[in-house]
Amino acid sequence: MEKNGTKQEQIQKVVVREFEVRDEKEVQRIFSEGMEEMVIDTAFRGLRHHPESLLLYLAITVSCLWVSWCPWLIVFLPVAILCARYFYSLRTTNSYTKRTLSTDMANIEHFYMRAPGSCLWVALLDGVVVGLVAAMKRSLEVVELKRMSVDRRYRCCGVGMALGQKVLEFASSQKYSKVILGTTNYTPAAHNLYRRLGFHCVGVTNGYHADSTGPGPSFLEWLFYRVCHHHYELKVQQKHIDFHYNGCSQILQSRIY
Repeated sequence: MEKNGTKQEQIQKVVVREFEVRDEKEVQRIFSEGMEEMVIDTAFRGLRHHPESLLLYLAITVSCLWVSWCPWLIVFLPVAILCARYFYSLRTTNSYTKRTLSTDMANIEHFYMRAPGSCLWVALLDGVVVGLVAAMKRSLEVVELKRMSVDRRYRCCGVGMALGQKVLEFASSQKYSKVILGTTNYTPAAHNLYRRLGFHCVGVTNGYHADSTGPGPSFLEWLFYRVCHHHYELKVQQKHIDFHYNGCSQILQSRIY
């Protein structure tokens, strides 16, 4: 009971407000650290989600053994494949992070705070910025939930739920009919959060991040950097939005609290 009570107290202490210029460095830090975690996630945890890659790597190993029967290849090749996955995951993720920090995350005021139908919020615990989330207008009826990231030291405190709720409130108040999001995160916690907020997975595609730009992947990137991009959406009810948290149903009225 004491543990649950403490968790509920932490959730109640989460304050979500609109981004201010003084938050910029902390927002960029939290976003960058969140992206760093994606390297291990895509390189190793994501491997079990790609049986075609496992079969391909097995075929490469067997072919090498068939051409040159060297017992040490049995150990060397799997290690080399894992190292290659880590390298290309690191390179691709760093490239994406660098590009993002030089575009919308470098000028939050322009891309989110001044742009009609868009916004970025920060979550605070005891006055400290511990998370962020953004909403970007995609059309008159659709808004995208983007850039959700929570400082790893403050997870399991209801920060992600509070940030998600704020986007849903915003979508309702702005008369959007649908909220969408995309993620390449393989950790169950992220997907569980989206489902608790009321999102439904409407498709899974293979490839880079949804808003990546530039030429397509090289052959080696295609071989060693494979991700599943999960697409979620939620249909907004203008009068209220129902969501469930810890088994309790709550209602968000169509106004900003």
